[in-house]
Amino acid sequence: MKPENILEIKNLKVKFPVTGGLFLRKVAEVKAVDGVDLEIVKGETLGLVGESGCGKSTVAKAIIKVLKFSSPNVEVTGEIWLRTPDGEIDILKLSAHDMRKYRGFVQIIFQDPYSSLNARLSVGQIIEEPLLYHTSMTKAERNDRVAWLLEKVGLQAEQSKRYPHEFSGGQRQRIGIARALATNPKIIIADEPVSALDVSIQAQVINLLQELQNEFDLSLLFVAHDLSVVEHISSRIAVMYLGSIVEVGNGKDVYHRPVHPYTKALLSAVPLPNLQSKNKKRIILKGDVPTPLRKPSGCGFRTRCPIAQPDCALEVPPLENKFGEHFAACPYVGPNAKVIHEKQAVEKDI
Repeated sequence: MKPENILEIKNLKVKFPVTGGLFLRKVAEVKAVDGVDLEIVKGETLGLVGESGCGKSTVAKAIIKVLKFSSPNVEVTGEIWLRTPDGEIDILKLSAHDMRKYRGFVQIIFQDPYSSLNARLSVGQIIEEPLLYHTSMTKAERNDRVAWLLEKVGLQAEQSKRYPHEFSGGQRQRIGIARALATNPKIIIADEPVSALDVSIQAQVINLLQELQNEFDLSLLFVAHDLSVVEHISSRIAVMYLGSIVEVGNGKDVYHRPVHPYTKALLSAVPLPNLQSKNKKRIILKGDVPTPLRKPSGCGFRTRCPIAQPDCALEVPPLENKFGEHFAACPYVGPNAKVIHEKQAVEKDI
C-alpha cells in the first residue's frame, strides 16, 4: 500500500451465479464488478458514482465483507487492503471470525433509513449494539457513549429510549450515522445515504457528514448517483459503468472537465438553472445499458459510445493518465488521444 492510503482495492471482481434446471446448476454468471481498482487516502472523501445497477453498492458491500450473507455462492476475487494498527490487512483473505476484529475500523451507513434500523430495538440499543461486540466498555460507559453520539448527530440524549418509528427519515439517518460512529471507525462507507430523503433534508445530512469527518478524521467512500451531491462533498470522484471504473480524478476536475464520453453524458443530464443551461448541449446516448450477464467485449461502454471505434471491441481499455492525477479508460480522449476516424456523437440542444 502507498503510505498515504488507508484502503486500496486491486482488481476486485464480484460474480453472482445464475442457476437453472431441476438441480439448480450454474448456467451463467453476472459480473457485477469487473476488475475495479480504487484508493482511498486517509482523511479524504472518494465519491463513487454511476447509473443504477453499475455495481457501486456491490463494491461497498465487498469492502465490509457482507456479500456472503445475502448470496452464499457469490465469487469475490482480488485484493482489498486495509491499514490497521496491526498493519496492512487483506480483508478478502480473512475468515468471518478473523474479520470480526476489524469490523470496528470500517462501518457503513445504509441507503434506506426506514429498513436499516431494527424496529424492535430502541434507538439507544441500536447505537449500543456495535459497542457490545467490538469494545470492552461497561454498561455505564456504553450509555454515556450513546448519549454523546446522539448529541453529536443533532439529536437529544433523552431520545435514546424511543423507537425508530417515532422519528422522521432524516432523523433515522442521523441515528444510522451515530451507529456507524459508535466504534470510532477510520473509514465510513456511505451507500447512497441521502437518496431516500427529501432535498431539504439531504443538505443537512451532507453537512453533518462533513462536520463529523473533520472532527473524527474520517475517510469516506460516498456512493451515490447524484453527481451534484457527490461534487459537493468529494475530494476525488470515481465514475463507474457496468462494473468497471471509467474515470477517476479530482472532484472539481471530473465535474467541470470530464474526459470520458460516459462521464460527459452523465454530467450533461444534470439539471441546471435556466440561465446556466441556456447554451448547454445534452448528449443523448443510444440504446439501453447492457446486462452484466452478457457484457460487451472490450470496452463495456462501446455499444452506446458516440465516439466508439472498431478496435474498442478488442480489449478492455486501461485507466490512463490524461492530465495531472486525472485518469480515464478511453484511448480516444485526452492530450495523446488516438485519431477518431468517424464521429458518431448525438447531441441535442436543450
